[in-house]
Amino acid sequence: MAETHKILTLGDALITFNPSETGPLRYVPAFTRKVGGAELNFAIGSARLGMGTKWVSRLGGDEFGRVIYNFARGEGIDMSDVQFVEGYPTSLNFKEIREDGSGKTFYYRYQSPILTMEAEDITKEMFEGVDLVHLTGVFLAIDPKNLAIVKQVLKIAGEQNIRVSFDPNIRLKLWTLEEAQAAYQQILPSVDILLTGLDEIEMLNGTATDQALEGFAQQYAISQLVIKDGGNGSRVYQEGTWHMKEAFNVNVVDTVGAGDGFDAGYIYAVLNGYVPEDALEFANGVGALVTTVSGDNEGLPYLQEVLALVRKEKLVER
Repeated sequence: MAETHKILTLGDALITFNPSETGPLRYVPAFTRKVGGAELNFAIGSARLGMGTKWVSRLGGDEFGRVIYNFARGEGIDMSDVQFVEGYPTSLNFKEIREDGSGKTFYYRYQSPILTMEAEDITKEMFEGVDLVHLTGVFLAIDPKNLAIVKQVLKIAGEQNIRVSFDPNIRLKLWTLEEAQAAYQQILPSVDILLTGLDEIEMLNGTATDQALEGFAQQYAISQLVIKDGGNGSRVYQEGTWHMKEAFNVNVVDTVGAGDGFDAGYIYAVLNGYVPEDALEFANGVGALVTTVSGDNEGLPYLQEVLALVRKEKLVER
């Protein structure tokens, strides 16, 4: 039986509206209501793997805020540091899916309730029993003042020797690449585990050769630089060595949320003492299972589902 660990993450959440039909949004007559948000997806993925998970956030004091709150609480997430805010509507997004499968997302997050969070709201008490803090670039991108909040999180985590993982999750609809690079440069020295897509690290570093990535990890003293590369698998640069693992062969339906699921899987594996190759394999398994189900977090698997996939593949290899 794996040891139970506690994770803390913070960030915005949204109500996501998925179209009933393909085509331009102006012709779509109906939508299905879902719940989304990168950090919340990570929290759900972590909770389903059996880890104690605390989510720090703000929700609108409205019906949609209640939907998100009740959904997350139903997943077993610790909601003690989630507050409702009057006068700030819960964020929304609407998805458009074209006939060829391509799509766009339209965000309505002006005056998001997360804007009411300040650095002084982050207290040492929030970190009681926490083994790891997970952050993403999405929260940083929402508002410039969120950098001060993240710095406060990192300060307390550092004082309490709590490991920090970070997913750049670059959203160029929310800020420019230059703004992202400037913010990340200030927090990367405090990051232990960097979980990044190959395309993202290439944007941040200018190049993604092995030598350049090794230099990046050394520059910021990142102990585990994890590269996510979709169907090509994943790898990690750790203690001067690269470790790699191929992806699982599954029927891909929807890739949304796969990166968040991978992050949860990798953190689970690290906290439970997996060696690098096994940690990558476990995380690849979580990400693969997410892609077999349509939706932001509907495909995030439970622990037994991941173990069944990984063990099955190992049997086949023999």
